[in-house]
Amino acid sequence: MKSDKSKMRGTVMMVVALLALVAATGARRSAAAEKPSSHAEVTIDNFSFGPQSLSVKAGTEVTWVNHDDIPHTVVSEDLITFRSRALDTDESWSFTFTKPGTYTYFCSIHPKMTAKVVAQ
Repeated sequence: MKSDKSKMRGTVMMVVALLALVAATGARRSAAAEKPSSHAEVTIDNFSFGPQSLSVKAGTEVTWVNHDDIPHTVVSEDLITFRSRALDTDESWSFTFTKPGTYTYFCSIHPKMTAKVVAQ
């Protein structure tokens, strides 16, 4: 049978471990709360990108989601900066705009589909 001191020591160690876990969780939550969201979304639907013009801060990740019944792509006008694979219905693809600038893009399957992202 454990002595009272042994039981007390075990209880104190458990409380200290729980407090450390709570403190670590709170620190992660605070850091996440301080970091502004750097994500935006573009919807592909009815043969168009929406919004047609999206303004974001440099460093923002933009995700395109295809809600059309047919495949679409997302390709930068210069054909170099970014290029997605063909996105089927409800598939998505993301790109992070690390540098400020205006990025015009289109669907390579349906070239009349165009839009732009302005990174500031």
